[in-house]
Amino acid sequence: MDSEESFVALVNAANPAAYKSTSPAQGSSSQHPPTYPPFANAQSRSQPAPSLMDPFFDDDEDLLDLSPATTPRPMQSQESGLPLTHAAAPPAGLDSPSPSLPTHGAGQPYGWNFESQATFPGNASFPGAPLAQRKRTIRRRKKWKWRWPWEKEVQPTGERVIVLNNSAMNIDFCSNFVSTSKYNVVTFTPKFFKEQFSKYANVFFLFTACIQQIPGVSPTNQYTTIAPLAVVLLASAFKEVQEDMKRHRSDSELNARGAKVLNESLGFDPRPWRDIRVGDIVRVESDEFIPADLVLISSSEPEGLCYIETSNLDGETNLKIKQASPQTSSLTSPALVGRLHGSLRSEQPNNSLYTYEGTLDLVTDAGMPKQVPLGPDQLLLRGAQLRNTPWVYGLVVFTGHETKLMRNATAAPIKRTAVEKQVNVHIIFLFGFLLALSIGSTIGASINTWFLSTQQWYLFQTSSFTGRAKAFAEDILTFIILYNNLIPISLIVTTEVVRLQHAALISADLDMYYEVRDTPAVVRTSSLVEDLGRVEFVFADKTGTLTRNEMVFRAASIGGIPYAEEVDEGRASEEDGRETWRTFADLRALLEGSSGRSDMERSASGGEQERERATAVAHEFMTLLAVCHTVIPEVRDGKIHYQASSPDEAALVAGAELLEYQFHTRKPRSAFINVRGSPVEYEILNVCEFNSSRKRMSTVVRAPDGKIKLYCKGADTVILERLGKHQTFTEKTLSHLEDYATEGLRTLCIAYRDVPEAEYRQWSTIYNQAAATLSGRTEALDKAAELIEKDLILLGATAIEDKLQEGVPDTIHTLQMAGIKVWVLTGDRQETAINIGMSCRLIAESMNLVIVNEETSHDTSEFISKRLSAIKNQRSTGELEDLALIIDGKSLGFALQKELSKSFLELALLCKAVICCRVSPLQKALVVKLVKKNQDSILLAIGDGANDVSMIQAAHVGVGISGLEGLQAARSADVAISQFRYLKKLLLVHGAWSYQRLSKLILYSFYKNICLYMTQFWYSFFNNFSGQIAYESWTITFYNVLFTVLPPFVIGIFDQFVSARVLDRYPQLYMLGQQNVFFTKSVFWLWIANALYHSLILFGFSVIIFWGDLKQATGLDSGHWFWGTTLYLIVLLTVLGKAALISDLWTKYTVAAIPGSFVFTMIFLPLYAWIAPLLGFSTEYSGLVPRLWTDAVFYFMLLLVPFICLARDFAWKYYRRTYMPLSYHIAQELQKYNIPDYRPRQEQFQKAIKKVRAVQRMRRNRGFAFSQTESNRQDQARLIRAYDTSKSEARPSGY
Repeated sequence: MDSEESFVALVNAANPAAYKSTSPAQGSSSQHPPTYPPFANAQSRSQPAPSLMDPFFDDDEDLLDLSPATTPRPMQSQESGLPLTHAAAPPAGLDSPSPSLPTHGAGQPYGWNFESQATFPGNASFPGAPLAQRKRTIRRRKKWKWRWPWEKEVQPTGERVIVLNNSAMNIDFCSNFVSTSKYNVVTFTPKFFKEQFSKYANVFFLFTACIQQIPGVSPTNQYTTIAPLAVVLLASAFKEVQEDMKRHRSDSELNARGAKVLNESLGFDPRPWRDIRVGDIVRVESDEFIPADLVLISSSEPEGLCYIETSNLDGETNLKIKQASPQTSSLTSPALVGRLHGSLRSEQPNNSLYTYEGTLDLVTDAGMPKQVPLGPDQLLLRGAQLRNTPWVYGLVVFTGHETKLMRNATAAPIKRTAVEKQVNVHIIFLFGFLLALSIGSTIGASINTWFLSTQQWYLFQTSSFTGRAKAFAEDILTFIILYNNLIPISLIVTTEVVRLQHAALISADLDMYYEVRDTPAVVRTSSLVEDLGRVEFVFADKTGTLTRNEMVFRAASIGGIPYAEEVDEGRASEEDGRETWRTFADLRALLEGSSGRSDMERSASGGEQERERATAVAHEFMTLLAVCHTVIPEVRDGKIHYQASSPDEAALVAGAELLEYQFHTRKPRSAFINVRGSPVEYEILNVCEFNSSRKRMSTVVRAPDGKIKLYCKGADTVILERLGKHQTFTEKTLSHLEDYATEGLRTLCIAYRDVPEAEYRQWSTIYNQAAATLSGRTEALDKAAELIEKDLILLGATAIEDKLQEGVPDTIHTLQMAGIKVWVLTGDRQETAINIGMSCRLIAESMNLVIVNEETSHDTSEFISKRLSAIKNQRSTGELEDLALIIDGKSLGFALQKELSKSFLELALLCKAVICCRVSPLQKALVVKLVKKNQDSILLAIGDGANDVSMIQAAHVGVGISGLEGLQAARSADVAISQFRYLKKLLLVHGAWSYQRLSKLILYSFYKNICLYMTQFWYSFFNNFSGQIAYESWTITFYNVLFTVLPPFVIGIFDQFVSARVLDRYPQLYMLGQQNVFFTKSVFWLWIANALYHSLILFGFSVIIFWGDLKQATGLDSGHWFWGTTLYLIVLLTVLGKAALISDLWTKYTVAAIPGSFVFTMIFLPLYAWIAPLLGFSTEYSGLVPRLWTDAVFYFMLLLVPFICLARDFAWKYYRRTYMPLSYHIAQELQKYNIPDYRPRQEQFQKAIKKVRAVQRMRRNRGFAFSQTESNRQDQARLIRAYDTSKSEARPSGY
């Protein structure tokens, strides 16, 4: 009792309302009885003091001292810092003793007058009388001002003033139209050309096309470069338009959603979202999304309450409670809210989701201004969803891109793949190589002109210095044009088409088609497909991405007996001495008093007496689940729906309902349940709320028999230490908790005690005094709860499944085997995130957890430094252990600071798994950007809500899940899938294939062009560097456009270095992409060297065989075009043979593309060479066909020279695969000979080992998950006291 008395004294000392005070007006020591709260007006002091207000209606915001010597506390926003309410009225409810606004008539508040007798003339902040009494003034729209792209947008300062029910006064604010697209009609051309000409190849070809137009410079036709470039740009433009049109269609669907807006005739008109304006009053109904940022005016619920789900904003699925100001909560009809006039002074738009400040300036019936302060509790954010509330009225305060959701979004970035960036760098070097060749050739031409001109007297050559200088410059341009195709112009359009095909193949993959919602995979940005094969980090949201947003009551341990919804065969039998698990059907039978299974009587040795005891325990257990909570029942369509700020609570109450303990009605002081059809009422005496330090909640109830009971549920660690002596079920319950925890279920312990009447009365006095405390009220209530939460009797435990999406654990495990680090960034609380991390195999049983939960920057820095040095020291000794880093949002904010970010990243990289909890959307993006900036790795972000959009756009590749949280993420992502498990095939199969195919395509494209065009350079040594071409101009163009166009396409689209089955079986093959094995600098330049070698061999053999000009049987010389066309065709056959050598998979398309291309050339080219001269162009081919295609030397060269060139390549391929094989070479052998995999036996053994480790780990560190909303502004107990669901028909309809 001494401790209780001292605690009472502590409460009294901290509560100004509990002791007598001196009246400053009298200046003496006259005493006044205590009042609660201590109101400041003289009238209340002169009257007898009221009794203490019910503590459940006590609220921290209502307890401000409003004495004349003090001023109302202004709201302070950490984001804007605008003291908007310095001159505002005190918070709602403080200017009268009533906690809510009294009303009269049809719900109109006392002291308000909406009729025309208001006399206030109006001023800048207060528009004054209603519209009917004053002349309507239309403000002119501000003149639109041009802003250059490089100019920063000027952020508005001060406050924004919104006039109520006067749209003409609010026309200067932006519309509610939103756009997530990259282009529009005006910006497409400049943005598109900026993106295209950031590719150096396009800049080079544009330069070449320009100099080709100079007369007398180009050795080829002036259109041979500009025409293909135009085709390339048109194809790219078509692809960009197609992809951006998808975004425009998505935006159009969103902007066309319907909302109900109050009109001038006080009715609600349907209006699309895009037409909603600031100052409009909107009616939002249950399950609808909030169309703009709204200030909550009133709702259908008592005291203006409403429930919203913010999973689109912060990823949390537990419902948030918002409450209108008591000054406006009575405006529950269009007539009342429509005649409301005045203004709203609000902070300017910002990106803070959790802060808001504003002041509602209204006019009373006396014509005087009345101010109502507003805070975050009155703000409904765009993208949130109204839940379990029939309707709300909201005043639009921010629209469109000024909403907090859109302020958290970033502009759609222009992303480029790592391979594309590498190609850009290689093109610079190749251009340097081309320039060197051109200058070398020009020097050769100059030497010939300056020193050998006398020997070539028959050529007209200028001898003046000016003429020779001009010729030197022209020769450089000539040779640049001659060699320009060393950089393949077809490469750009080929890669774009191949990427589009890859996107189509991904979309057509039935393994990634989700039949339930008829949703295939969609690639919105096809230019990033090869990056899918090189991902090293995956940043995943939890809610909706890894989980299904569904909580299910799966199992319970009651009186030491385990029950489950479904029991597998291994647990249903008593073999090997194992405990038998029972089903919920057995539990239902026990509660009904029937025998159930035949072994039910044998569950304990006491026979019938023991059975009755088990039934009593089960009844108490189920009653606790049905009564001990803060859930509000709501009947819709004849079915009960539960409003709960905690998804766990809703699942437990729903589980009790399935077992015939149905909670159906809540009154301010009672909870009504149906026990197997019989109505039972429990009086709710007190509620001790859940918070993160207590880790439990308790309810004191009076049972129908008049007994007082304490029901308590919470984490096992806090419940077990509060149990009384001689507990019967503790050991068995702990064993069951270990089983549940190893399966990743969320566990709670259930306990109760009987409370004697005398003890309760004594404790109730202490509790009420704690509830009346002004300073430190939460701590006082916690201490009061400690006094009664003791000597508990353990009833058992519950297990709830936060249902994972199908295949999540296997997918994460496979990704980790593939060398991919998975980081989870979630808005959920820490315990929830850790629990999900374990159930989805992100956190392994053998991992040690590094948990960062610090309150200051200094503490965070010190903790990270100590852990970092400890881990490094441990690893320097050779001891390696897997670590998982867990960090909460507050500590993460400190860790992302510039001076600490490098240390944090270093620590995170040493861990195998990272989980960031309670993070905001911007923090998600900042984490991604931190890794992106400091690591040379490809990053992928995956999420399903609007809160994930910033993260998705910050990563190299963004994947959106078209899930329950809407399509915001899917619209903004580069790839959209329906299930997280599809990520495995997207990366390990399609990603790996795309990277390997694109790498091979790019290398081959460079090879084939250099192989042909370097023969032009070798020919320069034989033509006096005159710029004479070896091949006919249009035939050169046909090389890329017709004759070799198919092999790159077939390699790029159909080639498979290993099959999908092998890639799935051996995820380690994915590391080839992470290590960039197929497209390194050395690989690129080895291909270039091989092309140079082939071109030299081809040109050399052709010159040797045609030395002195080959004589034909007719006695005629073969001639230049005879030799040139022969050389052209042996080059073509060589590059087609090379394509055959590098193809890993032969299909009918491969046969058509490689041998088929040569057959097509041998048919098309003679026809062209015969017809074209007749039409007046390509006259070089006149008379060539009968001479060339009948000559034996021509066919001998076609057989001999390509074979000599490719013999070295074949020998190297054999040597490499035989003596220096890479991992995929071995996998190809396994695939070819179908060698079986013996690993399943090992996996069974590893599963058994993991089970043992899991039990050991859970014994060492067993947690819980009970994600209930914590708020300093709202009191759960007070909220449930406000409801009387037996009178639901009395709710206002809002019409």
